[in-house]
Amino acid sequence: MWQRGGVHSSAPVDVDLALVGGGGAASLVLAALDRHDVGGLRIAVVDPVHRRGQDRTWAFWDHPGNDLDPVLAASWQQVEVATPERRRVLDLTPLRYAMLRSGPVYDRAAEAERRLGVTRIGAPADVLDDDGDRVTVRTGDGGPVVRASWVLDSRPRPPRRAGRTNWLQHFRGWWLEADGPLFDPSRAILMDFRTPQPARGVSFGYVLPVSDRYALVEYTEFTPSLLTDAGYDAALAGYRDLLGLDPSRLRVREVENGVIPMTDAPFDPRPSPRVVRLGTAGGATRPSTGFTFSAMHRQAEQVARALAAGRPPVPAPAYPRRHRWMDAVALRALDRGGVGGPEFFDRLFDRNPASRVLRFLDGTTTPAEEVALMNTTRLVPMLAATLGDAAGRLRDRVDPTRRGTTWTVPPAVVGDRSPADG
Repeated sequence: MWQRGGVHSSAPVDVDLALVGGGGAASLVLAALDRHDVGGLRIAVVDPVHRRGQDRTWAFWDHPGNDLDPVLAASWQQVEVATPERRRVLDLTPLRYAMLRSGPVYDRAAEAERRLGVTRIGAPADVLDDDGDRVTVRTGDGGPVVRASWVLDSRPRPPRRAGRTNWLQHFRGWWLEADGPLFDPSRAILMDFRTPQPARGVSFGYVLPVSDRYALVEYTEFTPSLLTDAGYDAALAGYRDLLGLDPSRLRVREVENGVIPMTDAPFDPRPSPRVVRLGTAGGATRPSTGFTFSAMHRQAEQVARALAAGRPPVPAPAYPRRHRWMDAVALRALDRGGVGGPEFFDRLFDRNPASRVLRFLDGTTTPAEEVALMNTTRLVPMLAATLGDAAGRLRDRVDPTRRGTTWTVPPAVVGDRSPADG
């Protein structure tokens, strides 16, 4: 059931730190622990799957010159935002837009495991019993597999209750290989709103070119519900044609699918005294955009620094409270039709420096910058959404039973088509 240095046993393992879930969030924590030379800790990873290879892609913005530089698949100083009316090229200096594939992240985590002497337990965690002093991790049959001083849980978990607005960011992407130079690797398409817009919600495409012959082309929607398998393929084919890409010159090498919550529902980053949640379950997903990686990376750094200093591995909230409130208002305005998605994002990028918009979406702007951003949105519908949000919060307090409903993020729609099929 567990192994360390090739030794196998079914006995529970006593450790200082247990990572429950071994995906992106846990991999970033392991790499950060290794980078900060956090030695002397007994660490375990509890996950039935040992992740390897390219199973997902993260896109995010940051400042160049950090620990991610060696593992990036590509980065761009310029990006394009397109609407039916115009196409705008944005200079992101001093930031960059970057793409990171999962394979190098998992490889780096595997090396960190080796260097840190991590125990890997190939079993699913079902119950975390926290007595305030130690946490017992149990499998489905009730058997304890780990006893830990602290648990970092990065498994997907629903919010504590349903939000007032519950949307999904859902997408499908094709990794396209061309038979000759076809893409511009110096520039990414960040948001292309020329796609047909859904009756309720927002859609856009984007292009992340790794080279002049290889790029991720993706179709994304912000809506309350998912498409069908055929619907995603039709939307992607339509976007490919909108870009003027000749399908006879292209081969689909890989297919990526995903669903990310966009909700003002509260996630619980500290469900018990010694259990800390990371990733989406820990509030790392930005409600207004679905971006997650930057906050997840910050969480990993904060955990490693805390442990290196002998402090509890509890990261700061992923986003300031005022940002969560602004996200709730923006989601409400989009959901009720007060503002259109293309218009909302177009105005933000048109009337603000690109770096300010991106830092806002990362939760790192100042209140003065946020006032400047809000002044560039349409006042009347945003004011209506603000009042509606306040009324919703008041109703939740008056009638607590409304807060007891649940909301679960559905799995991504994955088709049975071969990635090699064009």
